[in-house]
Amino acid sequence: MPAVDQNSRRRHATGLIAHDPDTAYAGYTLFAPLTGPGEVHLVDMAGRTAHRWTFPYRPGRHARVLPGGTLAYNGVLPGEDALFPMWHKYRGGVMLQAAPDGTVLREHRDPLQHHDAHHLDDGHILYTGLEPLRGADAGAVAGGVPGSEAADGVVWADTIREVDAEGRTVWSWRAAEHLDRDAYALHPAYAREHWPLINSVTPLADGNVLASLRSVSAVIVISRATGEVLWRTEPGTVSQQHAPTELADGNLLVFDNGVFRPHHDVPYSRVIEIERASGAVVWEYHDPAREFFFAPFMGSAQRLPNGNTLITDSPSGRLFEVTAEGQLCWEYVVPYFAGYQESEVRGLFPAEPNAVFRSYRYAASELPWLDRAGGAS
Repeated sequence: MPAVDQNSRRRHATGLIAHDPDTAYAGYTLFAPLTGPGEVHLVDMAGRTAHRWTFPYRPGRHARVLPGGTLAYNGVLPGEDALFPMWHKYRGGVMLQAAPDGTVLREHRDPLQHHDAHHLDDGHILYTGLEPLRGADAGAVAGGVPGSEAADGVVWADTIREVDAEGRTVWSWRAAEHLDRDAYALHPAYAREHWPLINSVTPLADGNVLASLRSVSAVIVISRATGEVLWRTEPGTVSQQHAPTELADGNLLVFDNGVFRPHHDVPYSRVIEIERASGAVVWEYHDPAREFFFAPFMGSAQRLPNGNTLITDSPSGRLFEVTAEGQLCWEYVVPYFAGYQESEVRGLFPAEPNAVFRSYRYAASELPWLDRAGGAS
C-alpha cells in the first residue's frame, strides 16, 4: 500500500462540510452509494446517520421515500450479462418497496430496466427499459460514432413502461416508434450502442410524462394518450442533462451537466429552471468558479419547500444546498468509497468512487416512523 492514499476524493474531507441553520431547510437527506453493498442512508443536518436500510442488491441508481413512509429502492438484478460495455454501470432490474425496518413489501423485476424507476403512490411503477434494434432499424438511428453499435450491430433503444402493483403493463412507449431519427440524433462523440439514453422519467401533473434524453441533449414531454412528443427543450438549452422535475408552477428544474456545451471551451455544470411556455431559463445556479462544479455524468436537483435547492454532484458524492440567490448553506460529502463489483465497469472506472445517483431531503414530518424505528439499523 502506498504511503499516500491515491484516491484524490478520499484524501479530502468527507461528511458534513458546511451548515447555516438559519437558511438551510431542516430535515434529513437520503442517498444510496452506488458502489455500496445495498445500503441506503438517511442523515440529519449534522451529517449523522439517522437511519439505514440494507438490501441484497447494490443500488440500480437510487432510493426515495414515498408519501406513505415506505422506501422505493431500485437495485441491480444479479447474474445478468452485459449487453454492451456500459450496461453494468447503469442497469437496474429490481424495483422494490420496503418498510422502515427493511421488510420488502413488493418487488418487480425486469432485466432490461435501467437508470430510473418512479414508484407511484398507488403501487404502479413508471420506468425506463430497452429493446434491440437490428438491421435497417438500427441503421436508421442517426449520429454517434460509426461502427460503435453493440454486438451483432444492435442498437439498444429506450422504452418506457408503467406496471401496476401486480406487475401488469398498463402503458408503454417506444423511442423507435415515436422519435424522429434526425431530430433526435446521437451526439457524434457517443457510441451507437444505446439511443437516445433516457436517464429520467417522471409523471407530470397533467398526466403526461417527462423524460430526459441524455445522448441527444433533450428534455421532452410525452403525451400519455398518443405517445407523441408534445414539448422539448430548444437545442442548446441543455447538454447531457439529468433529472428534470416539475415544479408547482409548471416550470421544470433540470440538472444540466454541461458536457459538450455549445460555445463554451470550459465545461461546467449548472442547475436551471425552465419556463415551459417560453422555453426560457428563468433561474440558474452554477458555482462562482464555474469549473469547480462539473459533473460529467449523473446528477440531480430538488426544489425544497423554502425555495432552496438541494443539488447532487453525483460523481463527487457531494450533496449541497443553495438558496434562491445562489448562496451555499449546507454541504455534505458522502464518506463511503468502494469499487464497482462488475469487472466490465471496473475496467472503465477503476477508482473507488463515493458516487450517488440522486439525493432527497425530507422534513421530519414526512418521516413520522423515524423515532419509532430507533435510528440507524
